[in-house]
This record gives sequence, structure tokens and C-alpha cells, in this order.
Amino acid sequence: MSPERLGPIPASAYDDAQKAAHADFVALRKVDFSGPWHVFIRAPELLTAAQRMGEYLRYRCSISGCLSEFTILMVARFWSQDFEWGTHRKHALAAGVSAETIDALREARRPPSMSADEALVYEFVTELLNTRRVSDATYAAAAERLGERGVIDLCGVVGYYQLLALTMNVARTAPPAGEAPLPRFPE
Repeated sequence: MSPERLGPIPASAYDDAQKAAHADFVALRKVDFSGPWHVFIRAPELLTAAQRMGEYLRYRCSISGCLSEFTILMVARFWSQDFEWGTHRKHALAAGVSAETIDALREARRPPSMSADEALVYEFVTELLNTRRVSDATYAAAAERLGERGVIDLCGVVGYYQLLALTMNVARTAPPAGEAPLPRFPE
């Protein structure tokens, strides 16, 4: 991989807007920056809006932790985003996504055994990412199982983690320490 772009800026070099965005982030998340946040500090208002959306999607949306983490891994694999994958692989395991499922997603294969909800989300997210829409049948199945709010929250997870993935890909954000990059496939 080429060298990282847009690496961390020392906190001592932050302007007032960056200091405020950083303080807001730390107050809400109770952790300091990693991954995309070092990049987003360059646009502090976007950082604040994005991290608040992420806080909702990770901790308060109607999609369960397991299905949310499953979705995040699908997005990370789609965009070959190493930091997102490395961070959320651990979260997915903790949330109950099987190692077999994670390995299949890493290799860009349909997981051989998924729960009914995972299979539904797999179909919805795959169709959305690959065709940029979902068919009436896929929508109806998702709406029946997840409800309209669940469909919108699922779209939110997909969209939000694409924003992070694209931004980190531009920045060439490295995977977390101890995590291997995703295999690259012909694009």
C-alpha cells in the first residue's frame, strides 16, 4: 500500500473549530481519535455531524449489533477498507457473527451458513451495493422482517460506513495494529 495521506494532526496545531470538534468527540465517545477521525478533523463540522450519526447507528438504531456489524463488514469488504474491516471484525465476533461468516465475507464469498436475518441483510446490502437499488421483492422481505424504520436504519448503516470507507481510502488509512489488509481483487 502507498504511504498514508492525511495522517494525524497534532492537537497543539488545531484551530478553535478543530479543538471544539475534538472536545465534543471525546465527551461523547469517551475515547480519543483513531481511524477516520484523524482525517475528518480537517473539516470539524463534518466530523461532528458524522460522529453523531455514527453514534446513533452503532448504539441506538433498530438494527441489532450483530446485523449492524455484519453490514459494516459487508461495506468494508465492498470498498476494501482495511481499517474499517480490522476494527469491526472484532466487534462482529463479539456481537455474534460467526468466524466462518467473517472469513467468507473477507474472501468476498456468500457465507455458507447464515441466520435468516443475516441472509436477509446479505441479500439487501449486496443488491443495494451492486445495483444501487433494491428490487420490490427484496424491499418487501426487508420491510416485513425489519419494519420501515429498520430498512431506513439499514440504509443508514450502509451509507454511513461507505462515507467512512471512502474517506479512509482517499487518506490511505492503515489497518489497526495487528490486523492484516484485506485481499485485493480485480476492480
